[in-house]
Amino acid sequence: MPLTDTAIRRAKPADKPQKLRDGQGLYLLLRPDGARWWRYDYRRPLTGKRNTLSLGTYPEVSLADARGRLAEARKQLAAKIDPGEQRKAVKAAGEAAAANSFEVVAREWLSKQEKEWSTQYADKVIRRLESDVFPWIGKAPIASVTAPELLKHLERIEQRGAIETAHRALQTCGAVFRYAVRTGRADSDPTGALKGALTPWRPMPFAAATTTKAATTLLRKIDTSTSRPVVRSALRLAPLLFARPGELVRMRWDELDLDAGQWRYLVTKTKRVHIAALSVQAVEILRDLHPLTGRGQFVFPGGRDPRKHMSGNAILVAARRCGIDKDESTIHGFRHMASTLLNEAGTWNPDAIEAALTHKMPGVRGIYNQAQYLDERRKMMQSWADHLDALKNSSSGNVVPLRRASA
Repeated sequence: MPLTDTAIRRAKPADKPQKLRDGQGLYLLLRPDGARWWRYDYRRPLTGKRNTLSLGTYPEVSLADARGRLAEARKQLAAKIDPGEQRKAVKAAGEAAAANSFEVVAREWLSKQEKEWSTQYADKVIRRLESDVFPWIGKAPIASVTAPELLKHLERIEQRGAIETAHRALQTCGAVFRYAVRTGRADSDPTGALKGALTPWRPMPFAAATTTKAATTLLRKIDTSTSRPVVRSALRLAPLLFARPGELVRMRWDELDLDAGQWRYLVTKTKRVHIAALSVQAVEILRDLHPLTGRGQFVFPGGRDPRKHMSGNAILVAARRCGIDKDESTIHGFRHMASTLLNEAGTWNPDAIEAALTHKMPGVRGIYNQAQYLDERRKMMQSWADHLDALKNSSSGNVVPLRRASA
C-alpha cells in the first residue's frame, strides 16, 4: 500500500537497507545509519536495461515532492527520454537556462534518434558534438545561438583541415535546431543562413574495382594474404558477400544455416532482418573456419578478446598487407564492385541486386515492394562466386562473362 508520512517517521533502521515502497517504482531506501533516500526504479527507453534514479532525501524532499518528481520522470519516459541521461545533460550544461541549452536539447534529440541508428553511427555523432560543438555553444540557450557565432566555431574545425567534419557538424547542428523549433525552444534554424559559408566539400566515393580487369587483380592479391586465418577468411568472404564491413565482422554462428546456405542478420542501416544467400564457396570458407571459432559466439572474434568481434579495420589492414592500396579498393568497395559488374551484365533483375545489397527502394516502391527475391538471389550469388573464381583463374586479358546460373 502507498506510504504515509506517519509510516515513514515510524520506520526504524535495521542491520540492512530497507525499501519502503510507495508504488510505480518509487520507494524510500532506509539505510542502517538512518538516512532516508528517495529512489525510482525504471527501465531505459532504448535498451530496456534497469536503472535507478535518485529523487533526494527525506525529509528535505517530502512524500508529496517525491511523488511530483516521480510524475515528471514518468512523463519523460513516456516521451522516450531517459530521465537519468536527461539529468546528466542538465548538470553538464549548468543550472542556468539548462533546460533550453544547446547541449540539453541536442542530447534529447539524440535520445530520440538513436533507436533508428546503428551504434557506430550514434557514437560518431555524439563524439563529434562533444569534441567540436558542446565545448563552445553547449551551455548557451539554444534560442540565443546565432549564425555568425556558429560559423565561428565551425571555421575552427576547418582551420585544422577537417573540412568534412565541419560540414557534418553543421548538418547535425541543423537537425538539433530544427528539433528545438518543433519543441518550442527556438524560433528558427540559423544553419539555413550558412549555406555556402564553409569550404566546399564533396563526399568521395569508396574506391572499388569496377572492371573485370581490376577485379581480377584484386582477387589475386587477396589470395596471397598471409594474415591470421580468422582475418584472412573475412577478407576472402568480403567479395563473396554484399554485407557492409561492420555487418560482416559481427557475424554470429547462430545466424548461419550452412546446410541451407543462408545467413540471417539485422541490417544496421534499415533495422530489418535480411536473409543473405551463401554460395558454395562462401559456405566452404565458413565450414573451414568453424573448428577454429565455432565454439564462440562470433565467427570472427577479436584477437585480444574472443568474447568480442573483430574490428572492421582488421580486414582493411589485411587488404593493405597483400598489396591492395587505398586507391584500388576499400572493403566497402566490394559492394560497389558487385553492384557495378552485376548490373552491367544485364542478366539479373536490378531489384534482386538491390535486395542483395540491402538497399531500401526509394519512394512508394520502398513502401510496397517488400519482396526479397531470395530464389533469384541464391542463383545470382552462386553465379557471382563462380564468376570471381573464373576471373582469378583466367588468362591475362581474358574477359569472363557473368552468366545466369541454372536453377
